[in-house]
Amino acid sequence: MKVIDLIKELNLVRITDSFDENIEFTGVYIGDLLSLVMSRAKLGDLWITIQTHINVVAVADLLDLSAILIVEGIEIDEDTIIKANDLGLPILQSNMPAFEIACEINRLGI
Repeated sequence: MKVIDLIKELNLVRITDSFDENIEFTGVYIGDLLSLVMSRAKLGDLWITIQTHINVVAVADLLDLSAILIVEGIEIDEDTIIKANDLGLPILQSNMPAFEIACEINRLGI
């Protein structure tokens, strides 16, 4: 599924604006412990987390994740947004908890 389609389907907030709208994600990883994400998330995954500091961008870039989805409506550090825009990495936001958003993504067939 394309990230842009997910944004539309789930009314997600698009935090970064400089990314390719044709980026697709092939799976989902939910986690907040960066070392665990680094060892378990897979190429092309959408990463659902509550972490918002700049290191999430480094991890997502290192693993070539498709996008970061910040849940619970948590405020995102400005440095994180700037770095993600520089790299063309989508950061999205939802007020929903991780479990609920994952259920919605599953409902869409992912």
